[in-house]
Amino acid sequence: MFDLFRSREKSVRIVLGGVLLMVAASMLLYLVPSYNTGMVSKDAVVAEVGGNNITITDVRQMIDQTMKGRQLPPEILPNYIPRLVDQMVTDRALEYQAGQLGFQVTDRDVATAARQLLPPELFPDGKFAGKEAYAMVLAQRNMTIAEFETDVRRQILIHRLIDVAIEGSVVSDVEIEQMFRARNEKIKIQYALLVADKYKKEVEPSVADMQRFFTPNASQYQFPAERSLAILLLDPAKLMDSMNPSAADLEALYRRNLEQYRVGERAKVRHILLKTQGKPPSEEPKMKALADDILRQVRAGAKFAGLVDKYTEDVASKSNAPNREPGMGAGEYWVEKNGHQMVAEFEAAAFTLKPGQSDVIKTTYGYHVFQVVEHQDAHLKTFDEVKADIAKQWKTQHADAIIQAASDRAETELRADPTHPEKVAAGLNMQLIRVDKYDPGQAVPEIGLNPEFERSVENLKKGEVSQTVSLVGNRIVVAVVTGETPARQKTFEEAQADVRERLINARLAGALQKHAQELYDKARISDDLAGAAKSLGFEVKTSEEFTRSGSVKDLDTAAHFQEGFRLPDGSVFGPILLTSGTVVARVIAHIPPDMSQLQAERAKIRDDIKGQKAKERNDLFEAGVVSEMERQGTVKKHKDVIEQLISAYLSKG
Repeated sequence: MFDLFRSREKSVRIVLGGVLLMVAASMLLYLVPSYNTGMVSKDAVVAEVGGNNITITDVRQMIDQTMKGRQLPPEILPNYIPRLVDQMVTDRALEYQAGQLGFQVTDRDVATAARQLLPPELFPDGKFAGKEAYAMVLAQRNMTIAEFETDVRRQILIHRLIDVAIEGSVVSDVEIEQMFRARNEKIKIQYALLVADKYKKEVEPSVADMQRFFTPNASQYQFPAERSLAILLLDPAKLMDSMNPSAADLEALYRRNLEQYRVGERAKVRHILLKTQGKPPSEEPKMKALADDILRQVRAGAKFAGLVDKYTEDVASKSNAPNREPGMGAGEYWVEKNGHQMVAEFEAAAFTLKPGQSDVIKTTYGYHVFQVVEHQDAHLKTFDEVKADIAKQWKTQHADAIIQAASDRAETELRADPTHPEKVAAGLNMQLIRVDKYDPGQAVPEIGLNPEFERSVENLKKGEVSQTVSLVGNRIVVAVVTGETPARQKTFEEAQADVRERLINARLAGALQKHAQELYDKARISDDLAGAAKSLGFEVKTSEEFTRSGSVKDLDTAAHFQEGFRLPDGSVFGPILLTSGTVVARVIAHIPPDMSQLQAERAKIRDDIKGQKAKERNDLFEAGVVSEMERQGTVKKHKDVIEQLISAYLSKG
């Protein structure tokens, strides 16, 4: 991606070489000095990198961005936060080293890279939607424009530094051949599959067995607590369907927004595109001749839509194109005068030709068989023309207001009156859904499976209200527990079926392993898997040839049978535990790879090996840079501050 830095001047490479030597010499050193800060504060320093500080605030922002507002489970905090801090330190250390070596990033570099990371909605029709929209998108990620662009600049520097540091991996012919052989060698096996069902009668527990197991484990068998929920749901789509604005409402909205409905001078055109872009110049005369022939067909009265489907290379304008503008024929577009929607030649033809006239025009894209359908003068659209759009706009505005009111009030009003959810629902235009026996993990009507909703109600007692949860489609939902039946321990009779199943499953695993081992031992001694299997009542099958990365038909992936590739022909191996049962296998044959195919795969294998080596060198380089900077004192991590940060999150949880 950053080929510019593959040809950096020799002096930079020499300096970088010095850094790498220091890194290598310091790989065994790891210094984390003690640092006493007392009480944790937002400005407390977690780490110092090259004279710059990483503060508690920086780490919290990174946690928020990473988790997108989800609460961290307390049990992962002691591992998660230190690793996050380590990554932040590594990024800033690499940024510091890149700066020391003279790497620079321009504003244009940042803009180009940022565009790849931002949603396409920020660039409608290829144009930037503006700074305000840009800031709103980043605010959803808990970032400002400055923070985002600083991070983009940092990542570009890091990539450029690493690109130089890991380039030049050498892959030998021996390595390529070894990987080719490993990838393409095949084996063929005999195998016997032992399945658990065969031994169910053998492991059937008696009633006495079940009672002996149940007595010390009775507390594990309970009827869970059952809760009833009243769920209040607001769905904007259903809400809008129920709205019926009056004609007076719509006419008033039309009058308030007349400027929205003014249309400049425009022309409806249709075209057939024959692309020359990306094709050799030698093909252009053929394209021009074909365009002239299509024009003759158009002027002779041929159906334009049929010609579009037959010839055009503008796929979006065909009659079966999924995103074609409603109400427009195949190949048709509206072109606004001085609207800069189309290339200059296209717009000029649209307003030079008269309705019904056709011609061939040439643009940077190719040859267009072009026809003007109609011209329209600048005008104000009538109320009737835009009535449907105004109705949609009116509904959207009023639905937004209702949703905002419900978001602000639903939870509060339900807490104030949890025994009458139907009144709260009616007052806020919300749908009431009752679930008599709520079971976590079940699909809730109108909501489906939603982990965030499940978390909002998981610990609620009778009369308690959940937080308001946002669902897909701008829907909002809040719930109250209307009834609760406490958990109850099962009697032996009630638990007997569960106890029986548990004992059978536990015993089956042992029985399966015992019989598989018996088969394996007998096959090893006799050097005859088929004979050993037959004597014990098992069927033996023969596989097709498979590679290390392939699969064994009716069994599983070849990953379970890697031992067979290392063993000589005739070797018995196993037992191998699969989801379908347990396998004992015998290697029938090794099938060497077709070495005539090596040349065809050489380039890809070389790239794969280089990629593996690059990752290994990258990991070593990153760790080494940080370690060397710690040795020099330009990186310092403050463990006590990190521990205080973890404690703060634990106390919040």
